[in-house]
Amino acid sequence: MGDYYSTGVAEAMLSDEREREGKNKAVLEARLAHEDVPWDWADVTGNLVDGVCDAATLADIIVLNRNPDMRDIASRILMHARAPIVAVPDDCKRLALDRALVAWDGQASAAATLRACVPLLRCAEAVEIFMARDSAETVEPALAAEYLSRHEVHATVRIIENGTEAADQLIAAEAIAFHADYVLMGAYSHGRLMETFGGVTRRMLGEAKLPLILGH
Repeated sequence: MGDYYSTGVAEAMLSDEREREGKNKAVLEARLAHEDVPWDWADVTGNLVDGVCDAATLADIIVLNRNPDMRDIASRILMHARAPIVAVPDDCKRLALDRALVAWDGQASAAATLRACVPLLRCAEAVEIFMARDSAETVEPALAAEYLSRHEVHATVRIIENGTEAADQLIAAEAIAFHADYVLMGAYSHGRLMETFGGVTRRMLGEAKLPLILGH
């Protein structure tokens, strides 16, 4: 009796989920029909991370929503997909590209993300490379600006000396002051992905009001 009941509940839940997915698909297809870009729709059953990574084998960029909490999923996708992620807040209606804030810590992940996103940065009217400096030895943001200039992206540099404030709070405040449309940042350093996702990147994913572009 218990097994029969459990099976019935599971089937009802699956049916409800499929109905929700069908409605979501209809809404997205109606919207995409008015966009001037080619697109495909893939229905995948199974693990979300595996499905996204398989679909993104030849993708230049991956777009994820941020609710429900996608921080663990985003970290696992970044670890396997080898493409930058755009983490978009639910209330974001469009991804404006005019003003880009690059959160620079001088680590390899920040440099790799910067290189991967040069085509996006070329679309910007204004780019600022922002660094909250601590005592660590890192690649100077002026070198990042020089690199971008060789790709016809002209960026300004702003450095502040970081005392006790959390880096994510400083980045969020600078994004407001700069009127940034999005924040670009490396997601981890020194190969310790999950540790950093418990820190600055995790808090940015949970609290930032702007789209985040993350890479490694």
